[in-house]
Amino acid sequence: MLVSNRTGEPAGPVLIAPSLLAANFANLQRDLELVNHSEADYLHFDVMDGVFVPNISFGFPLLEAARTHCRKPIDVHLMITQPDRYLDA
Repeated sequence: MLVSNRTGEPAGPVLIAPSLLAANFANLQRDLELVNHSEADYLHFDVMDGVFVPNISFGFPLLEAARTHCRKPIDVHLMITQPDRYLDA
């Protein structure tokens, strides 16, 4: 499916990325398997530090744990101050 941009021209395909925030954390592995077997293109992951935005999410330890069970590419949205501190040079 293609989406139109403001000019009415095709903007490109729609990609589906369910958010880990919508998962049932009591059954996280099960929910990640649902994503693995779905037609989703990515798994979306929000990281908030409580400074840049209020922290209603989780951090890098949960991302590492989710990575071990998720076979889809992970799309990470960093809502943190000084994100360059976490990038490899």
